[in-house]
Amino acid sequence: MKKTVSFSKGVANLFFHILTRCNLKCSHCYINPLQHGDQTLSLETIVKWLNAIEVTRSNANVIILGGEPTLHPDLGEIVKQTKTMGYNSVTVDTNGYLFNDFLDKVTPDDLDALSFSLDGASSAVNDPLRGKGSYHRCIAGIKLSKAKGFYTSLIYTVSRANIHQLDQMIPLVKQLQIDRFFIQAIGLRGSSVQNRSPNIFNDNMQVSKTLWEEIIPFAANKIADFGITVTYPKVFLPLTEKFECAGKVADNYFIFPNGRVYRCPLCEDYPLHGFEIKDNILNRTPSINESDLFQLTIPEGCVMNKLIQPGNIDYTPLGKPRHQIACCLLKEEITPA
Repeated sequence: MKKTVSFSKGVANLFFHILTRCNLKCSHCYINPLQHGDQTLSLETIVKWLNAIEVTRSNANVIILGGEPTLHPDLGEIVKQTKTMGYNSVTVDTNGYLFNDFLDKVTPDDLDALSFSLDGASSAVNDPLRGKGSYHRCIAGIKLSKAKGFYTSLIYTVSRANIHQLDQMIPLVKQLQIDRFFIQAIGLRGSSVQNRSPNIFNDNMQVSKTLWEEIIPFAANKIADFGITVTYPKVFLPLTEKFECAGKVADNYFIFPNGRVYRCPLCEDYPLHGFEIKDNILNRTPSINESDLFQLTIPEGCVMNKLIQPGNIDYTPLGKPRHQIACCLLKEEITPA
């Protein structure tokens, strides 16, 4: 299996948002321009900022995101220059529209993975979440990616609006010859909090523990049976299982155009970033920030989950949690035999 982005202990991932502009307005988008900026970074700045993050590059993966990163006219050159810097892998996350003839500007030797976002097995479910026409454009983009020989992955963000179609993704993923399938849990941040549509998002679109454990592992294993690598969050941990925070056991950096650098994606709606880039130098921010929160130990597991989306924690009548919430950056992975 090709080693690209990894959600495990001891690895480094640089999630680099080179812009926040996008052609879609997904109902669950986590981008928050007030907190992340609205700049489009130049190729020169992107290279300097990549050099500012001190990681062992042979063990680090770069994931280029937006907004929609293919809106950047220099994305092809950004990918090529990043590849020459010695990172373990370079991935581009896209909504499938593939602007600026992006796939004509790179080859599978330049780009280790091209990752598409699709949130329904039909346009009837996907398009109300992601935008009219986005289902067919994404499918067309995936087919083009495969035809050109790119390692192609697919991201499915699970919510109560689309979990009922996850079983229908099983034959679709096989048909599209997807190389890797990511299942994500919806987070209450960005647009999912600020711009809820009464027709889609109500007080809590997160999936219950019972429903998650009933559907997700089964679907993941069925897709893996096709020889496809599947990565998914466990989300709910029994109290007897050790909780670990990726902020302490991994090196993940979420880089935004305004220079903020977070270690935890759940913190991104708030000025809690542990680092910031100024004058092309990475600096630690003063306390209190996310790094201080990583040191706290609570019965519920993830501290940030407890602070911003506690609705997915169940308690006994005595006020004790029945389970923990796992770190969203440490995930289960099923690899083909």
